[in-house]
Amino acid sequence: MPIGEFGGAPPLVSEGSPVLTTPMYWMYEMAHASLNPARAVTDATKILFQNPLNPWTHTELGKSVAAACELFERTTRRYGKPDWGLDETQVNGVRVPVEVRSVWEKPFCRLLHFDRKVTRPLNSPAPRVLIVAPMSGHYATLLRGTVEAFLPTHEVYITDWSDARMVPVTEGRFDLEDYVDYLIEMLHALGGNMHVVAVCQPSVPVVAAVSVMEANNDPYVPISMTLMGGPIDTRRNPTSVNALAEDRGIEWFRNHVITKVPFPHPGVMRDVYPGFLQLNGFITMNLDRHMDAHKALFANLVKGDGDLVDKHREFYDEYLAVMDLPAEYYLQTVDLVFVKHALPKGDMTHRGRPVDPSKIRRVALMTVEGENDDISGLGQTEATHALCPLIPAHRRVHYVQKGVGHYGVFNGSRFRSEIVPRINDFMISAATNKKPALKVAHSAAE
Repeated sequence: MPIGEFGGAPPLVSEGSPVLTTPMYWMYEMAHASLNPARAVTDATKILFQNPLNPWTHTELGKSVAAACELFERTTRRYGKPDWGLDETQVNGVRVPVEVRSVWEKPFCRLLHFDRKVTRPLNSPAPRVLIVAPMSGHYATLLRGTVEAFLPTHEVYITDWSDARMVPVTEGRFDLEDYVDYLIEMLHALGGNMHVVAVCQPSVPVVAAVSVMEANNDPYVPISMTLMGGPIDTRRNPTSVNALAEDRGIEWFRNHVITKVPFPHPGVMRDVYPGFLQLNGFITMNLDRHMDAHKALFANLVKGDGDLVDKHREFYDEYLAVMDLPAEYYLQTVDLVFVKHALPKGDMTHRGRPVDPSKIRRVALMTVEGENDDISGLGQTEATHALCPLIPAHRRVHYVQKGVGHYGVFNGSRFRSEIVPRINDFMISAATNKKPALKVAHSAAE
C-alpha cells in the first residue's frame, strides 16, 4: 500500500498542478454534485447484480459488473471523517471499555480523551500523554494505531483538528501562532503532569510552545516531549518534499493552492488549502501504485477474496478522507519551517517575542527517526538536541528505528514492539529523573 506520504509534512502539490482560483472550488463542488445521479444508478446496479435471486449474480459477467460499480462509487465519492473504532483496550491483561470524549474545545480543535474504564486499582498511575496529531490534510484518526499502542499503559489525549471548511469565517483566522497558543491552553487545561508526543509536523509548534512556557516559568510545562519524524531542521538531509517547498517559495503556494470555501459549507468564503487538491498531490506522488491497488481491488471483488477487499477498503477509507487547511496556517508553516528554517536559525517568534529553545531546561527530550524516512530525512528531528543545550544529558535520548519509513515511525509492528516500549521507558525515567533503562541506537548526549 502507498503510505510514504501518509501523515507527513503539510502536503505540497505535484508538478503541473493548476493555478487555483475561487471558481475552481465551486466547479469542483458542482462536478461532485452532478455525479450523484450516476452514483445512485451504479448503487442500484450493484445491488441488482449481488442479489442471490438474480441468475447473473453467480456468473463472471455479473461479478464483474458489481465490481465495476463499486470501483466507480468509491472513486467518485467524498470520504467523511473516519471513526476511531477504539472501543476497548487491555490493561494488565484485562479487557476494559474505552470512552472517547472531548475535554476541551475551540473552533479549530477538540482535545479528546480516551477514557479507560478501569475497575481494578493499578499498581502505579499510568503516565498521561498528549499526542499532537499533524494538521496536514488527513484527520487525527490517521493516528488510530498510535493511540491503540499507547492505550494499555497510558492515559491518552489527542488533538482532533477541525476541517477548515466547517469553521465559519466569524470564528476568525488560524495560523501557526494560534496553533502554539492552542497547545499551551491544552496543557493548562490538563493541569500539568503531562508528557507530549508530537508526530511529524507538530514537532515545530510543540518545541515553540514548550520554549514559550519555559521562558515564562510556566508551572504546566510538560514533563517530557517526544518528537517523531519532525521537520525541525529541513536543511539536514533534505528530501524531495523539502526541496520542492524551498525551490518554489511562498508566493508560488499562495498563488497556486489557496482558494475560498464555496457555498453551502459552513466555512463559506474562508481562505483554505482545499482537501481535494491535497489529495491530488497525494495520489500523483504514487499514481502507478494507486492504479495497481484499484486493479487488484477489481480482481479480488470478482474472485470474492473478502480479506484483501476489506484491507483495501480500510486503507483507502482513511487515505482518501482529507480536510481543508486554514490558508494562514498552511502558508506560515511552509514559509517558516521549509523555506526560512526559522526555528533552527533562531528567527522564529511568537506574539512578537523570540522563540528560544535554549530556555528549555525542565523538559526531558526524546527524538525518534526512521532509517528510510523520505518525508523528514535523518537528522532533521535529531537537530532539536543542539537547540536545547540546558536539558541534562541523562534526560535526552535520540533513537533511529531501523528498516522503517515515515509511516513506520508512528505505526505498524515495529512501532508497537520497538518504539513504544522505549518511549514508555523514557517517560517513566523523565518522571523519576533517572536514566532510561532500555538501550537505544544512539544517544544525543554521547
